[in-house]
Amino acid sequence: MTAGPLAGIRILEVGHILAGPYATMLLADLGAEVTKIEPPTGDLSRQVSDAYFASLNRGKRSICLDLTTDDGMRRLGELAAESHALLVNLKPSAIRKFGLTYDALRRWNETIVCVAITGYGLDGGDDPAFDYVVQAQTGVAALTGDPDGPPMLPGYSAADNSTGMTAALGLLAQIVSGRGGQVDVSLRDVMLSQLNYRASAYLNEGTEPRRMPNGAHSYYVPAQLFPTAEGTLALFVTHDGFWRIFAAEAEIDGFPTMAERAQRRDEVLAVVTEALSRDTAAGWEARLRPLGVPAAAVRSLPDALDATPEMVVTAGDFRLVGSPIRVIGYEPQYGPPPKLGEHTDAPVTVGPA
Repeated sequence: MTAGPLAGIRILEVGHILAGPYATMLLADLGAEVTKIEPPTGDLSRQVSDAYFASLNRGKRSICLDLTTDDGMRRLGELAAESHALLVNLKPSAIRKFGLTYDALRRWNETIVCVAITGYGLDGGDDPAFDYVVQAQTGVAALTGDPDGPPMLPGYSAADNSTGMTAALGLLAQIVSGRGGQVDVSLRDVMLSQLNYRASAYLNEGTEPRRMPNGAHSYYVPAQLFPTAEGTLALFVTHDGFWRIFAAEAEIDGFPTMAERAQRRDEVLAVVTEALSRDTAAGWEARLRPLGVPAAAVRSLPDALDATPEMVVTAGDFRLVGSPIRVIGYEPQYGPPPKLGEHTDAPVTVGPA
């Protein structure tokens, strides 16, 4: 079996719930050895459900440490000396209190990479910054939902997951540099970054962001959800070539350029809606996808999982969604989530590779 691309990389994780554990799980899937440092009460996600914990912590080790004690801090130093990186998601005051910064740990390991996931940055204070709060603060909720309804939130933890992936990228970038150091990633900054073209339109053109009906794209037309004879279709026409193919299949005349379609948005949407009413969402997907037109019937999560059995993996007693990163020639070994403190008495491994 080919070793993972991160084989030999040892990462410590301190934190709770989602952003940090998701980041390190992605790295574990790629072959890194990830050790959770948990308080005696465990990661708070253990209190949610076993399935919840498993979805963020497969293939890791667990060590119980009380970082409020001298013994706990000594053990942390020993682990840091033998690790390439530490990733923590706690409030900035707690990160500093428990010595989880590069400045505190460099005496044990000059080349360790320390990644802090916080709400507003290591110097941004301790204000509560849970996922939905940050989505409200950064304009994401205000951009989501129907224009005539209230702001909405997506049905999953978009800020936590996005921040976890960003933190994993920052951690690897600093390891590749060959230098130790502090990496600072905040939920607020990540979500603002993900509003890239929306923010640019406002900053450079003065275009006020606004919600569009049916999740419509602010630039492309037609690119949104449409009702059909049965079910809802996502249609995403991003250039004139797609439009020509779609219009021919839907028997629509006119509106040949994106500029014209954007200018006459309401007319275009009315024509497209009428055309799509002649078939079901599944029928349109079956017709348009072979033609290369981006379109999909709106599915439930169970339907989506049933349609992609290759993404469902087994990790111990749990069936989970597997890694989204495919490395040709490498097959992840999905280990079970660790029991609390399962590896506390295990010996410290050899020094960094």
